[in-house]
Amino acid sequence: MRYDEHSRGPILALKHADRLELSPAFGRWLDRGGRAVVTECHVIMPVPLHPVRLWTRRYNQSAELARALARQAKKPVDFSTLLRNRHTPSQGAMPSARARRRNMRGAFRISPSHKSAIAGRNVLLVDDVLTTGATVDACARVLKRAGAAKVFVLALARVVRPLAGDII
Repeated sequence: MRYDEHSRGPILALKHADRLELSPAFGRWLDRGGRAVVTECHVIMPVPLHPVRLWTRRYNQSAELARALARQAKKPVDFSTLLRNRHTPSQGAMPSARARRRNMRGAFRISPSHKSAIAGRNVLLVDDVLTTGATVDACARVLKRAGAAKVFVLALARVVRPLAGDII
């Protein structure tokens, strides 16, 4: 869905207000909207949170979406292969796409004991909101370097910016 004034409330409720009961419906939407890539993937992985942010928030909203999608699609979900190894400032605080990319540089890694879990496999990476793509791009690069055959991305919402000349 488009991330706008209509979708922002439910998404932020899932992300910050413990509204985990929204996850099953969002999982069904992700499954329906992303059926082609869901069918082609071998494993579903959420964008990971750094342990400090996970402790503060108490859950990872992307992991809850991935869990709901995996249940709906009857696909395995992997929470332990892709790790966030650097505590970064919130991407929402970044003033530009360039700053977001710089913020994500070196933020993710593959657990050495799980490297074989993705070799030659198609991975579906799940996130809540796609803004510039800097976070999922950093994750995808790490997964591809570790041997993933393909990395697909499925996000619940996408920020859509008007182009010059668009009528709003």
